[in-house]
Amino acid sequence: MSLLGNLIWLIFGGFIMGLTYMLLGLIYCITIIGIPFGLQLIKIGTFTMMPFGREPEIVPGNMGCINLGFNILWILFGGVEMALGHLCMGILFCITIIGIPFGMQHFKLAKLSLFPFGQSAF
Repeated sequence: MSLLGNLIWLIFGGFIMGLTYMLLGLIYCITIIGIPFGLQLIKIGTFTMMPFGREPEIVPGNMGCINLGFNILWILFGGVEMALGHLCMGILFCITIIGIPFGMQHFKLAKLSLFPFGQSAF
């Protein structure tokens, strides 16, 4: 069932969304300061390509001071907007019965895009 969901997801916008996240991640990786943020955008992009059957989870022992600081910077410089975008899309998809599984995937993406540092998306 997750294969079918991922195929429908990719056809109806998931591929473009994931590719956009990955390209933004590559642009961020041009500078040394942007590498950690670019890697997180690439991680979100790979998760966006195939979200069905996967769950982002906090990696035990990986939420140190550096990850907390990076999460705070992430929130200040665009993480909230990304999470709100996925939250709004999730709400819109959940209006219809057919869209509920896709809305639930957007809720997972909202969680991952709000606090990406210290989470695993695989």
